[in-house]
Amino acid sequence: MNPTQALHDAGQSLWLDNITRDLLRIGTLKRYIDELGITGLTSNPTIFEHALKNSAAYDDGIREKMKAGKSGEALFFALALEDITAAADLFRPVHDRTAGVDGWVSLEVSPLLAHDTKSTVAEAKELHARAGRPNLFIKIPGTREGLPAIEEAIFAGIPVNVTLLFSRAHYVAAAEAYLRGIERRIAAGLNPVVGSVASLFLSRWDVAVENSVAPELKDKLGIAIGKQAYNAYCELIQSPRWLRVFNYGARAQRLLFASTGTKDPHASDVLYVENLAAPLTVNTMPENTLKAYAQHGQMATLVTRDGGDAEAVLARFAASGVDLDALAAKLQNDGAEAFVKSWNELMDGLAGKSGALKAA
Repeated sequence: MNPTQALHDAGQSLWLDNITRDLLRIGTLKRYIDELGITGLTSNPTIFEHALKNSAAYDDGIREKMKAGKSGEALFFALALEDITAAADLFRPVHDRTAGVDGWVSLEVSPLLAHDTKSTVAEAKELHARAGRPNLFIKIPGTREGLPAIEEAIFAGIPVNVTLLFSRAHYVAAAEAYLRGIERRIAAGLNPVVGSVASLFLSRWDVAVENSVAPELKDKLGIAIGKQAYNAYCELIQSPRWLRVFNYGARAQRLLFASTGTKDPHASDVLYVENLAAPLTVNTMPENTLKAYAQHGQMATLVTRDGGDAEAVLARFAASGVDLDALAAKLQNDGAEAFVKSWNELMDGLAGKSGALKAA
């Protein structure tokens, strides 16, 4: 059986963690949908920064929008929305076929707003309205300031991909923010069906401890974190509070495994895909990881609802001196800073390219 189809049959959705205009124009994304079973797509500032820097495919669009007076963030979002809406249209049949469970694409609010709740909500509403696609997630970071924005966006009916989650505690906080938004919609007599995923970042854990743990623990932390969060996910969606909103017609916010490209050159290139096959979840993976799994991936045993050996493995890391809570906080802060850095580089690169095209 096709390896990617095996994951789908097990109940896990495969999404692509990449978008470029070339990927859309030459039909590669459509081929991934048709041949590899990709049923969604995610993006972030780093992905767009690389896409704009490394391709001339955006030049005509930049010229056109410059003539309309756009620059900076306005220019970027005009370009990004063209890509995102084109991708959303490709996934629309999946979205319709699954009644909105799958077939989503994601666009992130400006990472400069990560600690500004009010502005995050305003931009989320604006971007979703401008896109005009029902299968668009707006990505909002699951930071302390982001949690109220997630609740408010969900209450407003804006589908949300909660990003920059690194631990069970981060995931639970994001899930509860989503649930509060749904409960408020029910209380207000509104439709409780608002899509959402909670994106848990994995490989960065192993990068963070690669030089400070014993060899037998190498490349095991991210998988254990994923299994632990899956246990929390299974417990939450069976809790009385969730069952109550399900009775009103609401749907679960799905757990999404992100940052699943292997960073260790000595480890399997499909490490996080093979070891985190879990029903009712999503795995969004870089293009190289997707192709590698399609070529030689083998689905290991499914992650069990109790998280399997996660707690035992995490206890070994704690015993070796890894402060998991402190590291989770650091990884989230570092992730937010990295997106800001990519955003600033994106704006600088866009300004440079705009200037060069104008001069030409």
